[in-house]
Amino acid sequence: MSAIILEPEAGQHPRIPAADHHRDVNGGWLRPAVFGAVDGLVSNFALMTGVVGGAASNGTVILTGLAGLAAGACSMAAGEYTSVASQRELVQAEIEAERLELSRNPHGELAELAQLYVSRGVDPDLAHEVARQLSANPEQALEIHAREELGIDPNDLPSPLVAAVSSFLCFALGALLPLLPYLLGATTLLPAMLLAAAGLFACGAVVARVTARTWWFSGLRQLVLGGAAAGVTYLLGSLIGGHVG
Repeated sequence: MSAIILEPEAGQHPRIPAADHHRDVNGGWLRPAVFGAVDGLVSNFALMTGVVGGAASNGTVILTGLAGLAAGACSMAAGEYTSVASQRELVQAEIEAERLELSRNPHGELAELAQLYVSRGVDPDLAHEVARQLSANPEQALEIHAREELGIDPNDLPSPLVAAVSSFLCFALGALLPLLPYLLGATTLLPAMLLAAAGLFACGAVVARVTARTWWFSGLRQLVLGGAAAGVTYLLGSLIGGHVG
């Protein structure tokens, strides 16, 4: 939905919607979702091709694919939750340290903020006045210091639960793709290979939507990387399969 910009009244500056023309790069779901889908597709397809290379039965391939899907999705979710929760706790600890410093030494923190604006080219008197006004509200002062000194927004921290659920669902979806033909009755690797190749290219193309790369470059890059991983595991399965069992 397009943003509505009201005409300013006399003597007022126009209000411009903040970040209206930028993508949201701070959300906690995008990275684990994309990474989860790609990782699920590549890892499970490579795992299945390794088993196929070892001349395993279709039942074994299906069991391997299902086990890889379940284990990988749970592992990704647990890893993402722990990683994001740890990062969030570290950031919150730093924010609390900044809050304590603001309460103990407000004049020093005000001078520090003013000096930061001076270093960016603002006139010293104006910088001090801006810092004084911004520091009048303790919570606003904390947010500004967190942004300027730590490079974070205290009101926009990533959610561990969102990251874990996104990672779990997307990994499972990606891992299901090469397994689907076998579940529907396929007896050779070819249908799974074609579906996995299409999925790899599509994942790369989707990634290009949030980067500066072209869709075909990202799609081909992901296809080559995923294909290489599957090729290596197929070769290993072929070399080792005859000596196991």
